[in-house]
Amino acid sequence: MPHATELIAIIALGLVIAFVFGMLAQRLRLPPLVGYLVAGIAIGPFTPGFVGDQKLAGQLAEIGVILLMFGVGLHFSIKDLMAVRTIALPGAVVQIVVATAMGGGLALAWGWGLGAGLVFGLALSVASTVVLLRALEERNLLDSDKGRIAVGWLIVEDLAMVLALVLLPALAPSLGGSAAGGDHATGSSLAHWLSGHLGDSIWLTLGLTLAKVGLFTTLMLVAGRRAVPWLLDQAARTGSRELFTLAVLALALGIAFGSAELFGVSFALGAFFAGMVLAESDLSHQAAADSLPLQDAFAVLFFVSVGMLFDPGILVREPLSVLAVLGVILLGKSIAAVAIVLAFKHPVGTALTIAASLAQIGEFSFILVGLGLSLKLLPEEGRDLILGGALLSITLNPLFFAAAARVERYLADRPDLARRFERRGADAIAVSEPAKAHRGHAIVVGYGRVGSGIGKALDAWDLPFVVVDRDRRRVLDLRASGLEVVFGDALAPGILAAADIAQARLLVIATPDSHNARRLVEIAREANPRIDTLIRTHSDAERRRMEEEKVGLVLMAERELAFGMTFYALRSLGLTEGEARLYVDASRADSRAEAPTEAEIEQAPELRPHKEEPAAG
Repeated sequence: MPHATELIAIIALGLVIAFVFGMLAQRLRLPPLVGYLVAGIAIGPFTPGFVGDQKLAGQLAEIGVILLMFGVGLHFSIKDLMAVRTIALPGAVVQIVVATAMGGGLALAWGWGLGAGLVFGLALSVASTVVLLRALEERNLLDSDKGRIAVGWLIVEDLAMVLALVLLPALAPSLGGSAAGGDHATGSSLAHWLSGHLGDSIWLTLGLTLAKVGLFTTLMLVAGRRAVPWLLDQAARTGSRELFTLAVLALALGIAFGSAELFGVSFALGAFFAGMVLAESDLSHQAAADSLPLQDAFAVLFFVSVGMLFDPGILVREPLSVLAVLGVILLGKSIAAVAIVLAFKHPVGTALTIAASLAQIGEFSFILVGLGLSLKLLPEEGRDLILGGALLSITLNPLFFAAAARVERYLADRPDLARRFERRGADAIAVSEPAKAHRGHAIVVGYGRVGSGIGKALDAWDLPFVVVDRDRRRVLDLRASGLEVVFGDALAPGILAAADIAQARLLVIATPDSHNARRLVEIAREANPRIDTLIRTHSDAERRRMEEEKVGLVLMAERELAFGMTFYALRSLGLTEGEARLYVDASRADSRAEAPTEAEIEQAPELRPHKEEPAAG
């Protein structure tokens, strides 16, 4: 099938080259995103060697945008945003206005039109959520007050850009662009008919666009909040992992495409709302985990396709323009952010973290570039300047975080100097860490015959525990009985976190499949190094291997059954309880290649001392 080779080539080479450059970027302590963009440049038309099909790359990038926005919606939390609304909402709005004005001013100085200036300024105003989250995670700032404000700030920016994606196609004709872009962001056939009969008034076009968006939003918030979780629930009840994953992808892509065809809104907005309505369901953690691999893969292709559009010659032809763009991103936005945060009476440390967080641009900037080009608002030179600014700012962003930390330490040693920057009588709003739903509890993975037996014992002693299970019907039954249950595969990202693994005291792996037990223990210990573990296995070799790694208590079901039956047989044939107990405990110790201790001999046949109990004598 020769006609399929171009598609295979762009996917295969795009991913392979992205992996190579991503690894190189990681070795250089740069964000992998830089490597993906450079990979796109390497297979783009402006560099020698293989040249990828830009049309196919663009279509694959559209899928990347859909899945990227679906993920943004899936992790969108109104609750988190409301916690920092007093600073994040006005701060982000003012910062967007200031940055857009600076970018628009540069565009006008270069002789571009008003539309180009608006798109150019908006693209420079919004930071990359992906880059920010990874930077905060690396510095353990994600759960801090300043980290939460930064994330809330970025959420407001993302929402503002979603609104811009909706309104720009409607405003394009009046801004000197084309009424029809390259995607489905423009109006429907009904809107064209009305425009043709009622005139091309900008207010009419804008009103029709907002009406369609309002209708779509209402439909998603009213009907979608019920229909989307219900459809996923039906897929989950089948017990088929493939059907559930397929349902997630079908809803994300289907709603994005349907919203564009029926309501004339962008793919990005449709996918965002699909994720947002699903975020309120308990299925959201597993949905995010199942869509993550494809989301990551197509997001990489999205960044590669963006890199293919970049002409590195702009760095030589227009070095001053590139520096001006970089100045807006790194200095203009940062200074504006510091001034805004300090004006709202927050500490200097918070202001510096927000400034470093905003000193880069990323995925939304690229989406705006694509829309601006399709609407004939942005010249190709603007695309190259934005891509150059993104590449350089993402590369330099770690240095800004390091500089912010150094300045914060400097001011901490000089409180008198710090007070000069902060407003007197500052009553900074502290974003307190929300109380965990659980603390010191057990997490029981798998609630079949073994897990349910353990759960009943914990419940009888009124000990707190959370169940993690993939069987949807069982999950619903357990919730109906009053138990706390997380639906999903415990190995999937975010599932153990939803059960508050970081605060748990014990992890019980009661599933019959022991092949994933070691990986589960690794995930648990990464989040909570002091957690105790109790593991069920059917493999003697696996039991020995995990015991050598000191993972708590590992029980082999068949062996424990044999010990119990042996004890009963010896008692039935005349041995005393002490003699039978001594033999069974000695056999159990031999199976662990160690001699029995007095403490073990005194225990019940199925038990041994807990690792935190002192040895007898």
